[in-house]
Amino acid sequence: MIVINGRFLTQEIRGVQRFAEQICLQLKGLRDDLVFVAPHDIHLHDSAEQLQVQRIGRQRGHLWEQLDLPLWLARNGSPPLVSLCNTAPLAYSNQIATHHDITYVRHPESYSKAFRVTYRRLTPVLLKRIKALITVSEFSRKEIARFYGYPAHQICVVPNAVDSRFQPFCAEQCHGRSTPYLLAVSSPSAHKNFARMVAAFLRMEGLDEVELRIIGDSNRIFSGSLHDVGGSRRIRMLGRLTDEELVEAYQGATAFVFPSVYEGFGIPPLEAQACGCPVIAARAASIPEVLGDSALYFDPLDVRDIAGCMKRVLQDESLRNDLRRRGKANVARFCWISSARQVSRLIDQAFTGVPYIGDSDLQQLPFSPPES
Repeated sequence: MIVINGRFLTQEIRGVQRFAEQICLQLKGLRDDLVFVAPHDIHLHDSAEQLQVQRIGRQRGHLWEQLDLPLWLARNGSPPLVSLCNTAPLAYSNQIATHHDITYVRHPESYSKAFRVTYRRLTPVLLKRIKALITVSEFSRKEIARFYGYPAHQICVVPNAVDSRFQPFCAEQCHGRSTPYLLAVSSPSAHKNFARMVAAFLRMEGLDEVELRIIGDSNRIFSGSLHDVGGSRRIRMLGRLTDEELVEAYQGATAFVFPSVYEGFGIPPLEAQACGCPVIAARAASIPEVLGDSALYFDPLDVRDIAGCMKRVLQDESLRNDLRRRGKANVARFCWISSARQVSRLIDQAFTGVPYIGDSDLQQLPFSPPES
């Protein structure tokens, strides 16, 4: 019996939760030895039903993960545990854990003090006890290994992918029917760099008909704030959307803007590419690793450069068509079932008593170098 920590099912879907959800759904079809457990306050009901989740314990959140879950495991013979979000029970050693990135270290201004302190204190304890670690990019693997001194060869790179619902179906028709717009999807935390993106958009001249539409909301753990957009009718804050609404927004956008200065992976630009939307993005952190030569890059700290890329992609139809073609090829490199197979192989290796040593199949993706 392999137990999967389903605490993520009680949380709102963001990048970390999407990874855990999709990996679990695929693992369910690959293996018959998995038991999914979660607290009672489940939020993602459809996924929980597909996974046949067992609701255990009385607590919620961290208390459930640190108290109820390890006690339940102890009563059931201390079986192997797989935790696919950024947290896991600290007192349990027979497990594989996941850590997506160390943004809270590199950009502490994006998070509350309580969040930063919690992660900085708990993560080293967790890393000393686990059998292997999962992360989502080679960039994050190097960052985690360098900062925490965790052996890089014991970190398995399992990339994100895109759900099949993200597809292009009427992008050109949408462009003809509505106001042209650039799209951005994220939270307004400081490392997402939305202030410079907004400043760059407002700097553009001669494109007054174009809007900037921003999807997402802030979470209480974030401490950054978005650039003041109250004075511009061309900037629309759309809040959180359903997946269906999000797909429609990608499909109708003239281009997608991803200005973040730090990402462990970054799913939104892949979703945009899957929907046939050209992507312009920051040349920073893991972004060139994930997007390869499929995006038009800018310096995320240079407002003038961001504005120049925005204007270029808005005015150059041949560039947009080329980015769509490259984006489609790029998305094809990533697949949830392939990533789940990597996790399944890691489970078999890590819990046999043989220390995990990353190999080329698990660690490498065929990345193309981005164009200058």
